[in-house]
Amino acid sequence: MSSTVARSTLDLAGIDVPVVEITGSADGPLLTVIAGVHGCEYAPMAAVRRWTRSLEARDLRGRVRAVPVLNLPSFRARTPFVVPDDGKNLNRCFPGDPVGTLSDRLAHAAFTQLIAGSDAYIDAHAGDMVEALQPFAMFHAGPAEARAREMATAYGVGYVLRQEPTPGLGGTSSWAASEAGIPAITAESGECGLLQEDAVERHVRGLDHVLAALGIADDPAPAAASPTYISRFDWMYGTDAGWWEPTVRVGEAVAEGQTLGTISTLDGAQVLQTITAPSAGVPIFITSSPAVAANGLLLGLGVV
Repeated sequence: MSSTVARSTLDLAGIDVPVVEITGSADGPLLTVIAGVHGCEYAPMAAVRRWTRSLEARDLRGRVRAVPVLNLPSFRARTPFVVPDDGKNLNRCFPGDPVGTLSDRLAHAAFTQLIAGSDAYIDAHAGDMVEALQPFAMFHAGPAEARAREMATAYGVGYVLRQEPTPGLGGTSSWAASEAGIPAITAESGECGLLQEDAVERHVRGLDHVLAALGIADDPAPAAASPTYISRFDWMYGTDAGWWEPTVRVGEAVAEGQTLGTISTLDGAQVLQTITAPSAGVPIFITSSPAVAANGLLLGLGVV
């Protein structure tokens, strides 16, 4: 027997968000998948659209609830990182606030109406418009981390990170889900706001792998290779505004003390700052835009 499919829109903070619900012929867990928390990360949106269509002819044990684009204000305005109405990063607002600004209300509605009550949760991302990115999956320390680690490993991307509570990085949807006892991961594939076929397919395969790991469906994709586990991110910031020029690429092994890039004056006459690696590791994401502000984020170095 094939699964039953329901397509609808859900009113979340006054925004009609598209939702696809697929119900199998046998009982099983509920997996919720959300893409488009950031409105210019197109590869996971395309992947969720494609993946949900592929599930219609498959027999599931349980249910899948999927949102291809959550942050419609950012998507429609082509605004990276933040919701244009209030300038907030939606993925720093979960579990949200029903009486806050639009980002707070959208996060609250998405958490209470979509994420809460799920047996597992995936937040699908990519590198935003100015982020080169090496595919990775992240799970959180906490009560549900054993199952979440299995999901992150199953996703089949190159690197897996266990995220401890980190000042300034709270409020993600996967962290809020984890705090509520729901096994949750953030999965990243794609970069620079581009719609890349290999990145889309990587997400589709990863979603299929997690379905199999949860027992919801058999896995039609090849077995995922074992990932490299990352112990932490070293977040690298520049002190000066200017022209950022990285000297390494994402996924490239770097040594402690190696130069990662420079910030120079706009006329190119003076190097203002040389960025070096505090530890040996692998750049997982790098700001691809030469334009950087003072104290701007330059890259995330994954320490293996």
